[in-house]
Amino acid sequence: ACLNGRHARDYQCGNIIRGCWVLLMLAIWGIGICSTSAKAGDIFERNNMAIDGYDPVAYFTEQKPVKGSPEFRSDFQGSTFQFASAAHRDAFAADPSKYAPQYGGYCAYGMAKGYKAAIDPAAFTVVSDKLYLNYSETVRSRWVMDIPGYIRKADVNWPDVKKVTKVHE
Repeated sequence: ACLNGRHARDYQCGNIIRGCWVLLMLAIWGIGICSTSAKAGDIFERNNMAIDGYDPVAYFTEQKPVKGSPEFRSDFQGSTFQFASAAHRDAFAADPSKYAPQYGGYCAYGMAKGYKAAIDPAAFTVVSDKLYLNYSETVRSRWVMDIPGYIRKADVNWPDVKKVTKVHE
């Protein structure tokens, strides 16, 4: 069959439509690959790492944020946590709920206000043997003004906000 007249136009239109679909799919794929923003899952992650790669156990043992090492990792609820030592990794693996941050590591103040927000690993508070993270030191300064009240509000909000896919960066 010869491609002339109507058949040639149909063939060209089909190629154009296929080309547009290919470009659209590549654009969508590129957006997903190039994105470094927070993932709005159950646990806050940036660059596929919980707490930006900081060691959750160190908040309790060192009373400060300590960057974890890719050498010492453990998975919990589908997220990867890094640790400063094998001992910290093993302590976490033995009882992850003891060391994992509250509200999936999202900002505790944001959770009290009803939304998911990113965190700064340096803006933290340990209260009653639980780790709470905040968006920034400025937000943390608001958080510490009424920690019990904000915890009550965040505890109420977490079951619903947990399902939200948007994270305030």
